[in-house]
Amino acid sequence: MTEYIDVDVRPILRAGGEPFSVIMAALARLEAGQGLRLYVPFKPVPLFAVMADRGFAHSEQALDAGEWEVLFTPTGAKPTASAPGKAAFDAWPEPSVRLDNRDLDPPEPMVRILGAAEKLAPGATLSALLRREPVFLFPQLEKRGYRWLGGFSPDGATYELTVRAPS
Repeated sequence: MTEYIDVDVRPILRAGGEPFSVIMAALARLEAGQGLRLYVPFKPVPLFAVMADRGFAHSEQALDAGEWEVLFTPTGAKPTASAPGKAAFDAWPEPSVRLDNRDLDPPEPMVRILGAAEKLAPGATLSALLRREPVFLFPQLEKRGYRWLGGFSPDGATYELTVRAPS
């Protein structure tokens, strides 16, 4: 039976921080057979591929208020030599499109982002500023094969989303 180490990154994300290093530090502390239980304010789809490359399967469960509990369970597979890690996210190109959707009412921000994303070149990115976390947009992006990163500014007033087109 897998023992899970809890990592709650919700406060980091609400403060506008980037939790990737916290997650990777917790991962480095795991002992053989241990897994990671992650609490996040959104479904961390880009992290699924990173963890799979490191030998972890995921299962997710929706919590209240759109938050998620994700279990990363060791599969016994050796990590791939080409595990992308943080470098894969650092290597994202500068956004070729910038959208300020803070003054728009739903569903207009989602419509504008999806419309702009469809026009991106393969591997290109767009950046969008929003008043709130676009929880209904994430599954739409995932369904279309886009990757995304996002988080609130330190003052909590703006959510900045970066979307990358499939390569």
